[in-house]
Amino acid sequence: MEISAADEVQQITIHRPHVVILGAGASRAAMPDGDRFGQKLPLMHDFTNIVPVTNILRQSGIQYQNRNFEDIYTELVNDSTTSTLREQLENKIYSYFEALRLPDEPTIYDHLILSLRSKDVIATFNWDPFLIQAARRNHILKDRLPLILFLHGNVMAGYCAIDQVHGVKGCICSRCGRPFSASKLLYPIAEKNYHLDPMIADSWTALEKALRSAFMVSIFGYRAPTSDQSAMDLLKKAWGRWEERELEQIEIIDKREENDLLDAWSDFIHTHHYEVYKDFYESWIVNHPRRTGEAWWNQYMESLYIEDNPLPSDTPFPLLWQWFKSLLDAENYAKTMNDKGL
Repeated sequence: MEISAADEVQQITIHRPHVVILGAGASRAAMPDGDRFGQKLPLMHDFTNIVPVTNILRQSGIQYQNRNFEDIYTELVNDSTTSTLREQLENKIYSYFEALRLPDEPTIYDHLILSLRSKDVIATFNWDPFLIQAARRNHILKDRLPLILFLHGNVMAGYCAIDQVHGVKGCICSRCGRPFSASKLLYPIAEKNYHLDPMIADSWTALEKALRSAFMVSIFGYRAPTSDQSAMDLLKKAWGRWEERELEQIEIIDKREENDLLDAWSDFIHTHHYEVYKDFYESWIVNHPRRTGEAWWNQYMESLYIEDNPLPSDTPFPLLWQWFKSLLDAENYAKTMNDKGL
């Protein structure tokens, strides 16, 4: 059977990855009232009000009230006399995030994991363990989870440097049988040497590959801070010139004003190929779960003005999994037909 050029482009497009980039705002949105135990999720501007580090910072003698944590930490790094305090600070931060747990009911992270396919990628700057916890408890996905990348390290992630295998802290490398080493956390300073940590370097390499081939990028709760210029430079390099991404779509999920967001991400957006949402549940991911590529093509290239198919956001896990099972079954059927050449 002959395939037209347009059909071939469509097939290529819908099988390209949907890349989701997460910042601290995503975790705050997922649990605005805190985790299972009521522990709050910090942003950089209120970090020292939430994570119990004030006693350590007070010993440093620097001004920390009402300041962005990135600026505070940078000042500590630039002071050679604070190395012991920095170590105490880092240990306290690690312990705080390590103790966080998802609530028993489905959250944004569960909905996000379920709504993407194995071709898709979630790249997070967050240290909290929620993505891994969500991946482990949504067992209906089995081997069809999206690829999860930790760009600044993660308290639940592990790595085997011998075999260069990523895993979960506390588990065993399938190749050499050794326990995975805990991930380091990359703390916010102006110049981040991503290449010095093999686990983090691998994550950035994988993200670069995914961004080069992505058809849609969703940016959720990541502020593109000027203090993280290294990260922004790497993202821009992977994405390339916006003038050459004339079909790709950018989706921004953030509570900030649209003009501010467009200024921050102008190097990624081709003319009108973007959408801005203040709520995750207004997003393309939620309204076309596991079908973002197909829906995008029909909407923007075929002008079919398709109807949304939003996931049931207020249902408990058994009903949520039942709803997603129909999508998974359709994927299995399509794969079977494709394998048969039908």
